[in-house]
Amino acid sequence: MVVRIDNLRKQFGEFVSVDDVSFEISSASITGLIGPNGAGKTTLFNTIAGFYPPTSGRVFLDDQEITALPPHRLFELGLLRTFQIAREFATMTVRENLMMVPGDQHGERIWNSWFSRARIAREEAVISTRADDVMDFLQLAHVADLPAGQLSGGQKKLLELGRTMMTDAKIVFLDEVGAGVNRTLLRRIGDAIIRLNREIGYTFCLIEHDMAFVERLCDPVICMAEGRILAQGSMQEVVNNDEVIQAYLGSRGGTTT
Repeated sequence: MVVRIDNLRKQFGEFVSVDDVSFEISSASITGLIGPNGAGKTTLFNTIAGFYPPTSGRVFLDDQEITALPPHRLFELGLLRTFQIAREFATMTVRENLMMVPGDQHGERIWNSWFSRARIAREEAVISTRADDVMDFLQLAHVADLPAGQLSGGQKKLLELGRTMMTDAKIVFLDEVGAGVNRTLLRRIGDAIIRLNREIGYTFCLIEHDMAFVERLCDPVICMAEGRILAQGSMQEVVNNDEVIQAYLGSRGGTTT
């Protein structure tokens, strides 16, 4: 078990967005989080990842309570979160976007730039090599020196995934990684997630509306509606659950979005 959520609740005034949610995420798993728009999925991610303080409940990472810790502290502990709309630094190159991820770099302190130039150069060489490895892994080497703002939507999602590879992540929360991505790039993204999971042992939890993508990648699957968990288990167990069919799949007619 990497993450444990105990009775998490997030309330905005009188509106309850996340309502007494509890579940666990096992190490080296890919957990899928599905449900209709407005189900509370993104709010749940934001609360786990420290962007919102919970109204009540607790969050644990490797049995250490991390409830309401700010995002930068969670990043240091290995809990990372991406966003539905990619947040690249548009004027920086793809390589630069990757190289700026590792924390506590000596070049970030102005006095080190005066007195520790050799150490900074060695550190940057190591980080640059890692960035090259990440770009090779994600098939982004051909755009390494392009401004990230010039990438396609799918390439930006790959870059977001690449940034999580520049640090020692324990778990990565992916918010609609397939949104606005063409089928070819979506398959590449899926391939990369599967390889990271199977070959390196990455743990993922992802929000996604594309049921084929979820079925290919995820086990277990959790379905939310109106802030609550309706069902969790294998993909087949969840999609055959009567409450899930009524609240989510039935209204969609079995199609993907």
